[in-house]
This record gives sequence, structure tokens and C-alpha cells, in this order.
Amino acid sequence: MISTGLSERRSLRIFGMSVSVLRYEPAADRNCALKEKIIALAQRHRRYVSGMIYLKLRQAGEIVNHKRVDRLHAKAGLQVKKRRRKKIPLSDRHPLERPTGANQV
Repeated sequence: MISTGLSERRSLRIFGMSVSVLRYEPAADRNCALKEKIIALAQRHRRYVSGMIYLKLRQAGEIVNHKRVDRLHAKAGLQVKKRRRKKIPLSDRHPLERPTGANQV
């Protein structure tokens, strides 16, 4: 409507919008560099969970929040799957034998 010659304020009032909605510019994503570092560490150390990656980042001199590392680690789909317990074949089960007498002290 602004292009047809109507003022900005009047056209926004007609639509029921505020000026801040029209002029809003989203902030740049500040997690891009951190996400790349997390992915690189996760590919180098496959069994590391987000806590270990957080420690590796801290050792490298990065000042990061562990909750941010957790969130980005999960969002990138890098969660480590739990290892399944090794199934040990069961031996033949036998019923318990009844005691023949009292316990000796």
C-alpha cells in the first residue's frame, strides 16, 4: 500500500501492524562458528557426548556455556546412541535344593 501512495503510518494502521514489525531485521546467527567446531570435534571423537565436547572446547580456550553446547549438539543430531548390553547365553536353570538339616555353627 505504501507503493500506491499511502503513508507508512496509515497503511500500518489499516493492517493493525506496528512499525517495529515492519522494520525488524533478524540478528545474525552467532552460533555458526561454534556449531562447526562442535561438529568437527564430534566427528574426530565419535563416542564423546556433549559434556566431553564442552570440556574439549574449554581446553581449547573457548568460553562457552555448557547448555548452549548441549542444545547445538542435540540440534545437529550428534547424540551418541547407548551401547546395547551384550547378551550372555543363560546356562541351564536348576531349582534350589532343599536343605537336609539345620545350619551348623
